[in-house]
Amino acid sequence: MKRVLLFAFAIATATILPAQEKWAIAIHGGAGNIIPEQLGADSLVYKAALDSALSIGTDILSKGGTSLDAVEQVVIYLENNPHFNAGKGAVFTSAGKNELDACIMDGKTLESGAVAGIGDIKNPIKAARAVMEKSGAVLLAGAGASNFARANGIEMVDSSYFFTERSWQSYLKAKQIPPTEKHGTVGCVALDMNGNLAAATSTGGMTMKLPGRIGDSPIVGAGTYANNNACAISCTGHGEFFIRYTVARSIAAMVEYRDVDLKDAVAQMVWKTLKPIGAEGGVIALDRKGNIVTDFNTPGMFRGFASSSGKKMVGLFGR
Repeated sequence: MKRVLLFAFAIATATILPAQEKWAIAIHGGAGNIIPEQLGADSLVYKAALDSALSIGTDILSKGGTSLDAVEQVVIYLENNPHFNAGKGAVFTSAGKNELDACIMDGKTLESGAVAGIGDIKNPIKAARAVMEKSGAVLLAGAGASNFARANGIEMVDSSYFFTERSWQSYLKAKQIPPTEKHGTVGCVALDMNGNLAAATSTGGMTMKLPGRIGDSPIVGAGTYANNNACAISCTGHGEFFIRYTVARSIAAMVEYRDVDLKDAVAQMVWKTLKPIGAEGGVIALDRKGNIVTDFNTPGMFRGFASSSGKKMVGLFGR
């Protein structure tokens, strides 16, 4: 009789637990001084772009596609959109050149691939995935990354492809007045129906950065990380700080080894670690249960998320 009662209690308890999401996705398009007065009518443009990016990811995941495919395709879309600081919309270095970085990571295997300091690969995230799957390396930079991408059929472009009037004007202005808006990145994290996590991040770096400077985006554990035992992370912000404090891996370690709630782990890094030292930025995070966190210590962050239970949000301002 006692066993029957215990069994019944277990069933009753299980029925009131929150259902795990079958799939989930979160995206970001950079964090910083994002306020209504700054964006004006462009707010609608950014919202539409984020919504389109989410639709690409949700379509893949809802049909049983992999989290790796979802994060790659979402980032490709954002790289092709000139409004974001990645791919086509990349900002300029102090030498007036575009140098792009990207990283992708598989939470199931911990395999990852990244490229850095490249200026002739149309979609750096495609090259990053090729590095992960075909090179035996994790990170390729500069000419080596370009040669590898070309040899593996990745679409190459002339450096002029990355030119946009918006980024060029920001560069010219920054030559006269040091920029206050230095960073911007795009990223995506996803959970698929098989319970696998993935993360991808792509960036054009910081306006007026030193030629050859590489930020956190292509550094596994700094700006990008995915581990099925913990969570998937994509960061945006002042890369040097995210590298020094290994932000993405630190969040995952708190979740995996200390059983810290994902929301609390992200807040620890964003508000208690980064904010006091003047490091600005944001994080999107996702765990195997489909819990989604988007947090940032700046006025705004381009962000959005969706899940199998019907949750959906696109935001630009505030928290």
